[in-house]
Amino acid sequence: MASNYVYTVWRRKTATAQVKLFEWAWKNTINWKDAKDYLTRNDLFDVLYSALKVCWVKENFYFDVKVEGSWISAQMQAIRLGLSRALAWKDEKFKKTLKESGFLTRDARKVERKKPGLHKARKASQWSKR
Repeated sequence: MASNYVYTVWRRKTATAQVKLFEWAWKNTINWKDAKDYLTRNDLFDVLYSALKVCWVKENFYFDVKVEGSWISAQMQAIRLGLSRALAWKDEKFKKTLKESGFLTRDARKVERKKPGLHKARKASQWSKR
């Protein structure tokens, strides 16, 4: 059964998600936990399952994910991108639907580094004329 899945790796901020998408009945796991046990925020269920819902295949596909880095919101977005890419690879009609929904685009924004002499990345001390 190990060859009957699609494997993808995708990132968001510093989160990296390794996604295995299966067609046979199993349970959805994230870091060896059930997805319902791993998620602590209810709004992230929509982010996690949105790619499967858009393609109308939530009950047909199951996933096993290993995710690390960043925090839970960026992790879920990395998983969503991985699931979207796996679905697009699986079937061409899914690719069109996911592209129209904007799920196949990687969000490249990251935290800007702090510069020397400043308080934060761009925040400086107040300038005084005299």
